[in-house]
Amino acid sequence: MATNPEVIQAAVTSDQNGIKSLEDAISEAVVEARATCSDSGDRSAECAVAWDIVEELQAEKAHQKQAKKAQNSLDIYCNEHPEAIECLIYDV
Repeated sequence: MATNPEVIQAAVTSDQNGIKSLEDAISEAVVEARATCSDSGDRSAECAVAWDIVEELQAEKAHQKQAKKAQNSLDIYCNEHPEAIECLIYDV
């Protein structure tokens, strides 16, 4: 089984590349965690690690959701029209 940072980074990277959504990664991690816990026992270290991975993926999903909400109407407009006068940034 891969370590927490490796699994989480792979899920986030694949989500950014559009290969697999973070929601799919969470679903797969839940299935894997349940299987791990049934094989090694509910109180095993492997079970705890598997559920830690699920928790980290869910936290990453929440962070991404908050980051998307942080944009106001001007940010959205400038993303769609970066050449607009309102969106130009000048270095002095």
